[in-house]
Amino acid sequence: MYFSKIDWAPSETLFKIGSFGIHYYSLMFIIAFGLGYYIMKNIFKDEKISLDYLESLFVYMVLSILIGARLGDVFFYSWDYYQDHLLEILLPIRDTPNGYTFTGFRGLASHGAVIGTLIGLYLYQLKFKERPILWLLDRVTIPVAIGASFVRLGNFMNSEIVGKYSNSNFGVVFLNRGENLPRHPAQLYEAMGYFILFFILRQVYKTENRNRQGYLIGLFFAGMFTIRFFIEFIKESQGGLEEFLPLFSTGQWLSIPLVLLGLFLMWRAPKPKKA
Repeated sequence: MYFSKIDWAPSETLFKIGSFGIHYYSLMFIIAFGLGYYIMKNIFKDEKISLDYLESLFVYMVLSILIGARLGDVFFYSWDYYQDHLLEILLPIRDTPNGYTFTGFRGLASHGAVIGTLIGLYLYQLKFKERPILWLLDRVTIPVAIGASFVRLGNFMNSEIVGKYSNSNFGVVFLNRGENLPRHPAQLYEAMGYFILFFILRQVYKTENRNRQGYLIGLFFAGMFTIRFFIEFIKESQGGLEEFLPLFSTGQWLSIPLVLLGLFLMWRAPKPKKA
């Protein structure tokens, strides 16, 4: 079968006014959060939960995901750089020979986002005790899965987190990286995997398994990070822990405990009561 490579050199910016612009990556996050709000609103209505709790949940989720993802990239992958550029950790700027320039937040790590979300939901549940934390975790997996898919599309638009060279005529040539050989579009593989996971979670939610506290979050962890683990084999290394932990990439080492946690949660989830 004949495959043709695709030359890829999109603009990273949807539009620009002076030094300020809207990046496609930022747009993907806006879409992800918007879809997440819409999905959770329907879940709250379906389960007769007051929408008053949803507004606060949305704020906690946005802040915890963004802060967690940012700190995850800083400490898991890029500490060698950020230890000398502390101001850039939480500010969307980059130190250049011509001074600081606005860049938007480019470095965000999914493993950090997971940790941030868990902390954010724990803090939310301390204040709003309408439902147990496992109830919340089970349900937010659905919007988070589809959101992760859009984030990977943003990575593709930015020509970042790329795959390895395909060593064939199949793949994407990221021209704005100064390349002329095709790579695996790992971002698109991952985006498709997360979209399928979203569909599975949505279907499982419609069954009695949604009442098995811990089952959906377990399925989410096991599914998402199994996808991540295998795609890492064709993804360029992003650095991080590999100097100290050989054999697998940083992303794979961080995924293994989350896959095991997911399987454990699914196993421990209470079985549906027989009629």
